[in-house]
Amino acid sequence: MHHTVSTMNKIQKAGFTGLLLLLLFSLPVMSRNLSSHAFYSVKDYGAKGDGKSLDTKQINATIDAAALAGGGTVYFPAGNYITGSIHLKSNITLYIDRAAVIIAASREDSTEYDKIEPVSESKTKYTDLGHNRFHNSLIWGENLHDIGIVGGGMIWGKGLLGGEVKGGSNYANKSIALLLCRNVIIQNIIIKHGGWFGILATGVDHLTIDNVIMDTNRDGMDIDCCQYVHISNCTINSPSDDAICLKSSFALGYTRATKNVTITNCIVSGYFEGSVLDGTYRKDYRKAPTGRIKMGTESNGGFQNIAISNCVFDHCRGLALESVDGALLEDISVNNITMRDVTNSPFFIRLGARMRGPDSLVIGQCRRINISNINVYNATDDSSASIISGIPGHDITDVEMSNIHIYYKGGGTKNMDTIQVPEFEKRYPDPNKFGVIPAYGFFIRHVTNMVMHDITIEFLKDDFRPPFILSQVTGATFRHVKAQKVKEAGFFILDQVKDFTLQDFPGLKDVKLKDVVRKTL
Repeated sequence: MHHTVSTMNKIQKAGFTGLLLLLLFSLPVMSRNLSSHAFYSVKDYGAKGDGKSLDTKQINATIDAAALAGGGTVYFPAGNYITGSIHLKSNITLYIDRAAVIIAASREDSTEYDKIEPVSESKTKYTDLGHNRFHNSLIWGENLHDIGIVGGGMIWGKGLLGGEVKGGSNYANKSIALLLCRNVIIQNIIIKHGGWFGILATGVDHLTIDNVIMDTNRDGMDIDCCQYVHISNCTINSPSDDAICLKSSFALGYTRATKNVTITNCIVSGYFEGSVLDGTYRKDYRKAPTGRIKMGTESNGGFQNIAISNCVFDHCRGLALESVDGALLEDISVNNITMRDVTNSPFFIRLGARMRGPDSLVIGQCRRINISNINVYNATDDSSASIISGIPGHDITDVEMSNIHIYYKGGGTKNMDTIQVPEFEKRYPDPNKFGVIPAYGFFIRHVTNMVMHDITIEFLKDDFRPPFILSQVTGATFRHVKAQKVKEAGFFILDQVKDFTLQDFPGLKDVKLKDVVRKTL
């Protein structure tokens, strides 16, 4: 091993004289540690980076040396580093050079990965295996603080599995997995084919994910039971699963809310895997690729105080807010969103009773949700719509939607407005599970205090369904709302609706209705 000074000289000769200065300005979370801690090049500890040799031991030896000295920056110079499990440690930053690629070892080299760790039944009974196993990952850390993965290079999950790993095998299925950590930054990296999870963070506080490009097949990032989180400037393509997904599962063995989260300036999509990175943007063969922003499905601990802003949805599903496992989903703000070629409901807000958790859980609540300044073009097929739905006896409450313009595909046929939508209280919550929706715009059921104003909805192809159906709703106000319809259809179907107010709706007179059993407007 070489002295730190010689390492720095090598970096300088390679043209990286200003690397330390760059890190000082680009790593706000770790900056207090960098002034006294050193750089450790993995090549100084034997890593080849030749795309042929296995560098697992050498990479982890570099991390161990930095940690023994109190922390530092583990540097990956240009090269292709084939590796199994990389063990993060506190006060360690992985700096992946722009020309460096960390490549997940193949299944033939599965012994390079750590085995699935044993966990208690309380953590596994109510969650999928992938949510409470962290060691079978390409890069993982547990009970750590002040860590980072930065630099502009790529993490390629080439050898990772795309689903669950069962039994005592060494197969890995996650690119980055973090459990019960704090002060974490993941910034300026590319993740290609991330496995089942590109980033899985569980019980991680003060987490910043910034300027990450991810082109994968399954979940992009799952932020589970985390608090004080900033996700910004990311591009996530994930045709077969969610792009950015907030969860509050039972993976810790107890409930913990995901709260105080911002998601801003991000693009999510569902193009064919790899086609965002190569610039071809090929449409996926599935009717409804995923690639969306979602809260849920795992929803034991709750979602609180979350702001989503300035995001783009492109060729993917729409926004989903779900509480079905006893969670409080509350104080949510969604603002300045544009969606194009949305393959199912632009808006899906669901309070359900799947209740995956201990018997002591009670049905949760969805309340105080504000959605504003949204533009949607070419949304859904001829059988879907936006869905806002609680369940009997458990209403979604206090929802306000404003300054929204939606162009639906349309195409709904006659008599579709008579279709009865089952409650599906315990079914997995997804718009596609509800079947044909009898409204083309919004299907609103089991809701109290719903306000919609300054909204326009249109269709690109004639649709014989009404724009709005309200069922078992109390306190609904529509102001300055415009809706396109064919001559044969009504604007509203009201079914068991109380305290309905309509103001400045072209084609209809202002009206206040106290108690409606069944009425078409």
